[in-house]
Amino acid sequence: MMVEPAVRESLITAIPRLRASAISLCRNIEQAEDLVQGALMLACANITSFAPGTNMDAWLFTILRNHFYSECRRQRRFLRAIGGLADTEARNPPQIASVEYCEVHAALAKLDPKARQALMLVGASGLSYPEAASVCGCPVGTIKSRVSRARRELARMLSIYPRDYFEADAVFSAAIASGDRVSTQV
Repeated sequence: MMVEPAVRESLITAIPRLRASAISLCRNIEQAEDLVQGALMLACANITSFAPGTNMDAWLFTILRNHFYSECRRQRRFLRAIGGLADTEARNPPQIASVEYCEVHAALAKLDPKARQALMLVGASGLSYPEAASVCGCPVGTIKSRVSRARRELARMLSIYPRDYFEADAVFSAAIASGDRVSTQV
């Protein structure tokens, strides 16, 4: 796709200001470079939504800020997952973790492929429902439904019922809650 020369020039001249803003946001030069690169990639991918004649800097800074917030949320989810995993590993001997891993892996393999994909995108990869819907090419409601069914089915296959056993893991806590709601309705 060809970009108008004036728009291209505006993008290029905004880079130093974007870098300065990114450094002030994340206080790390390497992370700031990654942030600017990600924001510019998003801008180029969505350049058709930019209205020529409007403020390019404002548009780019909004993309940069939103990308920064998305990365912060993604990082928090990752750290929470790592923290929960570290707590679990500290409590359980490695043999138990290995057996549980095999059981979860086998149960995941038995799930409907579309439900498994939705669950992995939302639960394991940390994507939001809208992001997962975009990846799968379906409505957000469909992703929510697939994830819910997958969690319920995993909870059933793994016989996960005692809430306190899985409290450290948000995915399994959600699976247990979904499974409990279904079992009380039957």
